[in-house]
Amino acid sequence: MPTHRAVVAEFVGTFALMFIGGGAIIVTGGDNLLAIALAHGLILAVMVSATMHISGGQINPAVSIGLALIKKQSWLQAGVFIITQLAGAIAAAFVLKWSLGGAFAVGNIGATLGALTDGVDADKTNVPAALLLEAIGTFFLMFVILGTAVDKRGVGGSASIGGFSIGLTLAAVILCIGPATGASLNPARSFGPALVAWEWQSHWVYWAAPIVGAATASLVYKTVFSLQK
Repeated sequence: MPTHRAVVAEFVGTFALMFIGGGAIIVTGGDNLLAIALAHGLILAVMVSATMHISGGQINPAVSIGLALIKKQSWLQAGVFIITQLAGAIAAAFVLKWSLGGAFAVGNIGATLGALTDGVDADKTNVPAALLLEAIGTFFLMFVILGTAVDKRGVGGSASIGGFSIGLTLAAVILCIGPATGASLNPARSFGPALVAWEWQSHWVYWAAPIVGAATASLVYKTVFSLQK
């Protein structure tokens, strides 16, 4: 069972990711890809660095599942963290709706939808492609997490280097596939605005793809590179 400090750390970290990332989408109208990518990447980098020594800086249900799958934490701890991460994202989405929803005409409160999943243009909607892209993006994210923050042979578990690498990975993936899928890579990041805006378009994609991507990366890393405990 995780400590109360670890639970609070996961709540704060996920709140920050949703608040800063979603806020960047809202205030830019979703039109400034570089600003959105940097907002997500920078806040994830600093929050992972700040919470790694407390909770592991997971801040993502898919990451929590991936770590439990390779026995880096118990399934009970993963479950508690997932509930906490969802709560943090929901709270942040509510704050964004209350504070920015009136000033900026953005009804989806920083949702992670893209051309392939938003259903606006039937010719562009392609859920299988979105699943593949989100899964690949999450694979990269989880692979970097394992290599820089989990495997002691990497950077020795350095919170600053690990956090920086993880944040850069998220920013890079957003720059690549953000317009196509929203580049969530994180079920909690997608769940918060979906619940608050009550917009469930293609929402299952943002659970299935990140979990598959993170689980695959975890199993590949452990099998091929013999993850050190």
